[in-house]
Amino acid sequence: MNLSSSSPRRLSRAAGSLALALVAGVLAWTGAAAPAEAAAPPSCLKRTNNTYEKLLACVTVEGVRGHQAAFQGIADANDDEYYPGTRVAGTEGYAESVEYVADKLRAAGYTVTLDPFDFQFVFPALLRQLSPVTADHATGTYTGSGNGDVTGNVVPVDLALTPPRDSSSGCEAADFAGLDLSGPSDIALVQRGTCAFAIKAVNAQAAGAEAVVIFNQGNDPTREGLIVGTLNPSPAPVTVPVVGASFAAGVALSQPGSTARVRVLPSQTRTDYNVLAEMRGILNPDNVVMSGAHLDSVGAGPGINDNGSGSAALLETALQMAKVKPLNTVRYAWWGAEEAGLLGSTAYVQGLSQAERDRIALYLNYDMVGSPNYVLMTYDANESTFAAPAGVPIPEGSEAIENLYERFYTSVGRPYDDTQYSGRSDYQAFIVAGIPSGGLFTGAEVVKTPAQQAIWGGTAGAQFDPCYHLACDTFANNSNAALEVNSDLIAYAALTYAYSTEDVNGVAGEPVPESVPLPSPAGPEGTFCTTAGCPSGGLHDDHDPSE
Repeated sequence: MNLSSSSPRRLSRAAGSLALALVAGVLAWTGAAAPAEAAAPPSCLKRTNNTYEKLLACVTVEGVRGHQAAFQGIADANDDEYYPGTRVAGTEGYAESVEYVADKLRAAGYTVTLDPFDFQFVFPALLRQLSPVTADHATGTYTGSGNGDVTGNVVPVDLALTPPRDSSSGCEAADFAGLDLSGPSDIALVQRGTCAFAIKAVNAQAAGAEAVVIFNQGNDPTREGLIVGTLNPSPAPVTVPVVGASFAAGVALSQPGSTARVRVLPSQTRTDYNVLAEMRGILNPDNVVMSGAHLDSVGAGPGINDNGSGSAALLETALQMAKVKPLNTVRYAWWGAEEAGLLGSTAYVQGLSQAERDRIALYLNYDMVGSPNYVLMTYDANESTFAAPAGVPIPEGSEAIENLYERFYTSVGRPYDDTQYSGRSDYQAFIVAGIPSGGLFTGAEVVKTPAQQAIWGGTAGAQFDPCYHLACDTFANNSNAALEVNSDLIAYAALTYAYSTEDVNGVAGEPVPESVPLPSPAGPEGTFCTTAGCPSGGLHDDHDPSE
């Protein structure tokens, strides 16, 4: 369904009833707690949670898990033709996630805004081998690719399939000499290596290919899996479809007599929404404290850790703080199309006037806070472990946010480490605008070391989130231990800055009632090495998308 022509309120009463029924089924299947309204102690429904003790008693892991169960039910009900079982921006799964969050916040008394933004909705690519074996290979569309639906012969181009696999496949026009690409539907099979993807694609197109598959090189373990990059910049326009593949898929497609189908559909402009909820400050209304999490999933699955965890923890915090009269204006955000390139948050910040940006005291980002094989991490604003990448600013005041997180972990006896202040999540637009920012992270595709296992438990040799960007990122893909401490910390930070941001931007407020000082930070555990090739603890891998 093209949601660009739909109204902001797209969830019908019938669909809502279906989602609730599915949530009940998920809860029964997983043995999860009752929905979030019933998860907190009964006293939480009536009182004002204006102290740390009261708020943290009401922000429970059962409440957070109830919201995650709702997201799972919504994903299960999404029967989108291309992204079923997901909550991808531009689909009904995302629209219903927006409605779920917005309805909860409206009922709690927040001023809720559905903030629209346009984006290019990308349909999933298809790479289907038809002979001599049949298989649907994992794939994706290269940025800058042309469109088309091509079924034909697969033509290998100067491949290096045996070690050391030093490939320059497709880098020279001469690589295509003698190959039969004269038919009406030929698919060039090109291996990664030596030159930019764009050069390989342009050379294949010039030689007569109607479609191109660029598969991973296979020369070391980091170049085995699916590779999908960008054709920008390109020496010439690419008009044929170009898709990616793993090294193993490339080997399968290279067999004699191989035929395949490659499909890349044109993208489509759609409109979707960020959810914004605000409570006006009674002392400093023009000092705005923002916390955010992205609400969308990837196309592979329901995204219950990435990022149902941050979305659910933030929602439960907002609901339990709804009766608090903040001194500063409190604004919560659930972002759309983060997985498509930080689109919702970027559109929001770029759409603000300079005066509106100047009102934002700080931004707190929560992207993956319950990874099952977790390490507790804070964004390394003081660069004690990782230097920020070139060109990534760290606005003044960001170190104070990191310090608050670290002092909280220390106060509850939980070891923590740094993750690179990379800007590779929804805080990017805020730091580019000079707004102090920080956040929490429990890990994605980086592999846990034995030293980290000794500190945080879990499994050495496995990814922090073994289901990162996969179909198995379901309600079961979770660590209650990580989710519980981080939900408490998200709530603690929200209440702290609702009362005062003085240590971040100098605007005076008041201490949270009945508060006591936190201890000094114990310091990061230092389990990440910082030399070339070491795991960075960053949000995503660091391959060059153009090569």
